[in-house]
Amino acid sequence: MNLISIPAFQDNYIWVLSDDEKRCIIVDPGESAPVLHAINENGWIPEAILLTHHHNDHVGGVSDLVAKFPHIAIYGPAETQNKGTTQVVKEGETIHIRQWDFSVIATPGHTSGHLCFYSKPYLFCGDTLFSGGCGRLFEGAPEQMYQSLQKINALPDDTVICCAHEYTLGNMKFSASILPDDSAIQDYYQKVKELRAKNQKTLPVILKNERKINLFLRTDDIDLINKINQETNLQQPEARFAWLRSKKDNFR
Repeated sequence: MNLISIPAFQDNYIWVLSDDEKRCIIVDPGESAPVLHAINENGWIPEAILLTHHHNDHVGGVSDLVAKFPHIAIYGPAETQNKGTTQVVKEGETIHIRQWDFSVIATPGHTSGHLCFYSKPYLFCGDTLFSGGCGRLFEGAPEQMYQSLQKINALPDDTVICCAHEYTLGNMKFSASILPDDSAIQDYYQKVKELRAKNQKTLPVILKNERKINLFLRTDDIDLINKINQETNLQQPEARFAWLRSKKDNFR
């Protein structure tokens, strides 16, 4: 099984899983041109498309792909029904595509119907979790996103996190501003700066490592709690998450 990331727009990644027979699954094709180019270059035969949510930078290429491959199956949440989805899926269901089994995980927050797809060890998490960060709350409440991240955080250590955006550098700059004395954050921030200076990708990432440097997965961390307590006293991790997300929204 091969995992490939296709750059799109300024900072999107479209993920592709392919097997030895060149069959492939495409995740969140926001635009079609780079996907069609990769299909032609690699000789892939598309089997299915997985959609995590309805935003155009994740679904914009679907119609062109359907025009080229009219029998392709498209799985997604109810909010993507008018974006080309042929089979609506929801929390707790399993999608069977050739040798792949994908568990469907509801992760509302970024949008109200956002889904993630997990096929061990790969998690396609759309705009729920980023390396060093998480998605903006366009439709959901902080409590929802907190619970969504808890679901992801409960997955095995070796889970390969396939985020949809190259936001790592900005996220780590923010994290370093919150906990400037955290060695794990500072070390990773330096590594990310070096990678991006060479225009190299920072994704995918491993969940075990992400737990160390992603403050949105560390809402029970004593250092973060002490930092928050300098400004306000928040007893619940959901409230600390909301504080952190608000800080990130206003960070430049």
